[in-house]
Amino acid sequence: MSQHMSSQLPPEYLEPYHALLQSSDLEVQQMSSLSLVNFLLEGNLNKELVVQMGLLEPVLELLESGDSAVQCNSCACIMTLAISESNREVIGAAGGILPLLTLAKSYDPRVQQNAVGAILNLTRSERIKSILCREGALPVLTLLLQSADSEVQYYSCASLGNIAANPEHHKALLAIGDRFLLRMLVSLMSSSVQKVSSQACLCLNNLASSGDARAHLLAMDIIPLLLSLLNSSNKDVRQASITLLCTMSHLPANMDTLMCGEVLQHLGSLMQIERTNPVVVVHAACTIQNLSQAENIEMIVQSQCFEELLLALLNPSNEEEALQYVASCVADLAKHDITKEHLVKRMDKALIRCLVKLAGQLEHKELSFQAASIIRHLSHYGKIVLELKHQMKEVQSYLMSFLGHQELRFHQLSISTLCALSEDPEFSSAISQSQLKEQLEQVRRQTEETQALLRVAISKTDSVNLTE
Repeated sequence: MSQHMSSQLPPEYLEPYHALLQSSDLEVQQMSSLSLVNFLLEGNLNKELVVQMGLLEPVLELLESGDSAVQCNSCACIMTLAISESNREVIGAAGGILPLLTLAKSYDPRVQQNAVGAILNLTRSERIKSILCREGALPVLTLLLQSADSEVQYYSCASLGNIAANPEHHKALLAIGDRFLLRMLVSLMSSSVQKVSSQACLCLNNLASSGDARAHLLAMDIIPLLLSLLNSSNKDVRQASITLLCTMSHLPANMDTLMCGEVLQHLGSLMQIERTNPVVVVHAACTIQNLSQAENIEMIVQSQCFEELLLALLNPSNEEEALQYVASCVADLAKHDITKEHLVKRMDKALIRCLVKLAGQLEHKELSFQAASIIRHLSHYGKIVLELKHQMKEVQSYLMSFLGHQELRFHQLSISTLCALSEDPEFSSAISQSQLKEQLEQVRRQTEETQALLRVAISKTDSVNLTE
């Protein structure tokens, strides 16, 4: 029945399992535990209901059976039950951690696989991650990275990645065998099993949020390997490697190592292939922004990466988050004269129209601000002003909205842009005849009132200090 049933198993059918799982007959234990696994895997049983009906305790007892088939089935039960958040906490409280760690070292590959799979699902709980660390799981999981079984490698790597998501555990993770974990993960990046390779990158990415780990990874010459993975035929590997590259680019001390034509070349090629992949677009833009030190700007602007950033802005399939990172990166680069000159030459009606449209989308606050910042950096150039005149109404509309925004940085950006645009007689005349003029006057009055109040407050503070 458990192999062929297509509907939910009625709750009353679970009641006999108490006696069946605790039977002294080994064959009954094997068959009952196997049928329970099948029902759970096929979705015929409510996972929370199994625990609520008290079946967790006999399943946990079977973990200590001397029979590998029973151990295999009970581990599979725990692995499936641990998909449920509430069940994970119950399994941890019921003492399921230590038996699973013991079975993770089993010589039976099926038992080991299911035990490590169960541990992986349990590592989605912060509390259980701490228990695992206390109970000595880290050395066990790290050694399992050397397993000949790719499933065991994957499960242990993913478990360590989940644990490494919490920086509190980094010290313990890196202390194992003098950073043995880092060396194993770098080795697994080259695995022919693509899900193992991508998971190794993701685990390293979590560890690399620590500056010390980044420094050690750079010393291990990880960058060439990382760049080769950007060209992988597997999407998950490409996404995991660009994510790790982005994290590795964060420290200014890393710039000399990372900043080279080869990095930009690989990054540009990936962006060209993955123009509609938000993970690639976001992390590539973030990486380029991290690399944008003054001495590197010319190299970035002349690379395919920069053109891909501009194309990303124009891509209608890109959503808010991707556009926000791209706009932020371009705005940061646009602070430099060489970028401004390149942008002025590259700008066309479509790109200007796109930036004005994005600047007007105040519901996406950060994206709006970054797009408006790019326009501000270019607003002294005649060619750009000429194009902006064709969208005079839209420009005035977003500048007006900025002046009424609750954040001061929007006010300042609006006023700064207005000052630059007002150098053009046509823009100056249009602004003076619009509601912008009245809004500017209102901002001026508010500013004067604030300054007057500040003078009074400072004066009174000084008086109190003198009295004291």
